Amino acid sequence: EAQPLFVSGGDDYKIKVWNYKQRKCLFTMLGHLDYIRTTFFHEEHPWIISCSDDQTIRIWNWQSRSCISVLTGHNHYVMCAQFHPKQDLVVSASLDQTVRVWDIGG
Repeated sequence: EAQPLFVSGGDDYKIKVWNYKQRKCLFTMLGHLDYIRTTFFHEEHPWIISCSDDQTIRIWNWQSRSCISVLTGHNHYVMCAQFHPKQDLVVSASLDQTVRVWDIGG
């Protein structure tokens, strides 16, 4: 059964994983150096994607509570990022006026 979880990120630079039935924060993950814009769970893997005004996208393993990848290359705030539903890809959009597709396979 799926756990009643959701993930948030904010202007405190923290990724927080919550149990919404218990209405409490289960744990916090640190790594971004500026405001966090979006956070999403992966549909299959125990991963979270986040993007930030620090110009990076991060992939986290929420089971081990650690950052497993930092994607760099944008030259301005990264406003949104999301996992591809089927392939090992990430797409991101930034105020640098680019949309990027990242291969996170292997």
